[in-house]
Amino acid sequence: MLNLAQRDQAVIWHPYTQMQTASPPLPIVKGEGALLYDEAGNTYIDAVSSWWVNTHGHCHPHIMQRINQQLQKLDHVIFAGFTHSPAVELAENLLQILPDNQKRIFYSDNGSTAVEVALKMAFQFWANQGFKKDKIIAFRESYHGDTFGAMSVSSRSAFTQPFFQYLFDVLFIDVPIPGKEEDCLKQLTEYSQRPDVAAFIFEPLVLGTAGMVMYKPKVLDELLQICKENQIITIADEVMTGFGRTGEYFASYYLQHQPDIFCLSKGLTGGTMALGVTSCAEFIYNAFLSQDKSKTFFHGHSFTANPIACATAIASLEVLLFPETKENINRIIAQHQAFSAIIKNHPFCKEVRQTGTIIAIEFETGLTSYFNNIRDVLYNLAMENQVLLRPLGNIIYVLPPYCISTEQLQIVYAVILKMADLLEQNKN
Repeated sequence: MLNLAQRDQAVIWHPYTQMQTASPPLPIVKGEGALLYDEAGNTYIDAVSSWWVNTHGHCHPHIMQRINQQLQKLDHVIFAGFTHSPAVELAENLLQILPDNQKRIFYSDNGSTAVEVALKMAFQFWANQGFKKDKIIAFRESYHGDTFGAMSVSSRSAFTQPFFQYLFDVLFIDVPIPGKEEDCLKQLTEYSQRPDVAAFIFEPLVLGTAGMVMYKPKVLDELLQICKENQIITIADEVMTGFGRTGEYFASYYLQHQPDIFCLSKGLTGGTMALGVTSCAEFIYNAFLSQDKSKTFFHGHSFTANPIACATAIASLEVLLFPETKENINRIIAQHQAFSAIIKNHPFCKEVRQTGTIIAIEFETGLTSYFNNIRDVLYNLAMENQVLLRPLGNIIYVLPPYCISTEQLQIVYAVILKMADLLEQNKN
C-alpha cells in the first residue's frame, strides 16, 4: 500500500519545486501552535509561519471556534448585489486599524490578486478621468506575486524569465538600502516628471523574496513625498509586512506620509483561509462613481468576500489585538536582537538584518543567490533538527508565529548556529 508521500508524487505538482529532483514531500497530519506533526508523530517548529501566513500559529482555538460558528450559518453567497455580516464587520474592523486615509475595502483571494486589484485601480483611476497613464514605478529587487500584473511589477529574474515578453514595461528604481538612498531618490525624482506615470508600488521596509532586504522609514517617507507632489498614486504591498510583522500593525505605521492603496493577505486570516484585501483612499473610490457604467471597476472573483474567510479574518484580528499578542511580538523582537548580537560575530555571518519579528542572516558563501546550492544543505540540516526553515539561497530568515515560545526560538537559533559552524567546517 502506498504511503501519503508516494500517493502525492503520483498526482500532485508542487509550487516552487523542481519535481524531477525534489525529495518526497513530508506528510503533515496536524498543526498546533508553532508545531507541525508528521505521520510518525515527529514535531517540527514552524519558524517561517508556513510561508509567512500563520501569524498566530496553527489551529488557534479562537479562530477555529469562529470558523465553526460561521459554517453553521452561511457558507458562501455571490458578492455582486448581495452582502453579509462577516464582510461588513471585517471591513469596519480593518478600517479601524489601517491608516486614517483608508476608506474602502475591496475583497479578493490572495496576495497576488490583491496586487492585481491595486494596479487595475490605479490604471483605471486615471483612465476614468481621461488621462493616459500606463507606467508603474517599482523597486528593482521587488516581488509582488505570480499573476501577470504582479509579475510585471516584480523584479525581472529567473522566476519570471519565461514570461518576459508578456509583461508590461515598468520603471525600476534601486532599493534604498543604506548607502543607496540618494541614488533611489534621484531615480524616482527623474521618473516622477514623466506624464505617463500612474503609480509607485513598493514593499514597505522589507523586501521578502529578495532576501529580507531592509531599508529605513525615513527614505520611504521621502519617496512618498515626491510621489504626492507629482500626483503619483502610491501602493503599499503589505501582504507580508502587515498584521504585526514589523512590530506595528502595518509597516506604514512608521511613516509620516500614508500610501493611497494597501494590499493585504497572508496574516489577514492568521494563515487559516485564503483571502485578499485591497483598501484605498476615498479619492480613488470616488473616481469610479459615475452615471457612465463604463467607469465601473470591472473586477471580481467567484469567492469574493467568502463569509467563512471573512469570519476567519475577524477572529484573527481579534487575536492580533489581544494584549498577550503584543507582548509576544515584543518578546520575539527582543530575542531576535539578542541573537543578532551573537550570530553577527560568527566568521561565516556576512550580515544580520532585523525589522520587528523578522530576522535574516546572510551567510558568507561567495554568492548571494536564491539558486545557491548551499540552500539544500541548510534546509536539510534544519529539518534533521526538526525545525522548518526555508532558506533563500544563502540567506536564512526566521519569521515565526507570535505564539512561539522562548524555548522554541532558542532551538531555532541553535540550529542556525549549527548551520554557520557547518559552513566553517566545510571550508576547512
